[in-house]
Amino acid sequence: MTELLYQGHGSYRLISDQGVTVYVDPFAGEGYDLPADLVLVSHEHGDHNQVGLVTLKPEGKILRETDFIDGAQYRTFTVGDVTVRGTEAYNKNHPKNQCVGFLIEVEGKKLYIACDTSETEQMHTMSGEQIDYAFLPIDGVYNMDAKEAAHCAELIGAKHNVPVHMAPGQLFSQQAAESFAAPNRLIVHPGEKISW
Repeated sequence: MTELLYQGHGSYRLISDQGVTVYVDPFAGEGYDLPADLVLVSHEHGDHNQVGLVTLKPEGKILRETDFIDGAQYRTFTVGDVTVRGTEAYNKNHPKNQCVGFLIEVEGKKLYIACDTSETEQMHTMSGEQIDYAFLPIDGVYNMDAKEAAHCAELIGAKHNVPVHMAPGQLFSQQAAESFAAPNRLIVHPGEKISW
């Protein structure tokens, strides 16, 4: 079984069926007790790059946005049964060459963790990816708001659309989450897991 723990804000912990442990944008919430095979950092803002919260396994790696960006191309990395592909992530607060999102494939599921972004050109071609879960920021301050994120959800066409990164300084906001009127909306609270 594979499980994704939503830690709050824009932080996640993934444990694959083979026991590969991946942290994405460590900063918020609980659940940093397991040593990591992989730590993914989408960009260098302080609410996304607190790698000191995580202990690495002996062969563990930290991959930052610069590891994924190769000119106009985005690199892919595989650790055990987890494959991570960099994706476009940008807006007025996040330059395209300093921020990435992640498309993670594990145990037959595809997770799109958009990270800090607004609508991107790549989102217009993502419907062919057959994404199972799309995690989209909705704060409307540093990223797109709930309305734009709902539009992006329609472009992406994921089976489930999860609002995240909802309000500056908060792990979670129920009011903001409910304002995300996307198709197939799934509200996940900090500390809750998605398993398959």
